[in-house]
Amino acid sequence: MEITNVEDCFKFRLLRKIKPDKEKTEKSLEISKHRLNEAEKVLKLKIFEYAILESYMAMFHASRALLYKDGIQEKSHFAVFIYLKEKYKNKIPLHILNLLNIHRTERHEAMYGLEYKPTEEDALTAIEDANAFVREIEKCI
Repeated sequence: MEITNVEDCFKFRLLRKIKPDKEKTEKSLEISKHRLNEAEKVLKLKIFEYAILESYMAMFHASRALLYKDGIQEKSHFAVFIYLKEKYKNKIPLHILNLLNIHRTERHEAMYGLEYKPTEEDALTAIEDANAFVREIEKCI
């Protein structure tokens, strides 16, 4: 199964249509901001792995806010990236959209990798990227 576009995401039920939900949109943005705050807290504690995880989750929840606004439910983190890249390429700069996928992969390594040890610089970059990403998503909402 190769997923290359939004049509594939719907075909394989990685995305599905729902009624647009303003309440879930707002709640997801709220969670996103909370996750960013948590990332900054754990950075101060020098827990870089969790700063990476929280930064990505901030980006993911911001993305979900946009999907809920559009009436889309996700069942795959990768499908969220495909959806945003295809549907928002004219509203969100590509380098910002790509941050979601970059940090999705990094989060996967932080959670499941056997050798990945994030540094303070990695954590700082993740937090900066998450802040930039969330700001762009908010512009679209």
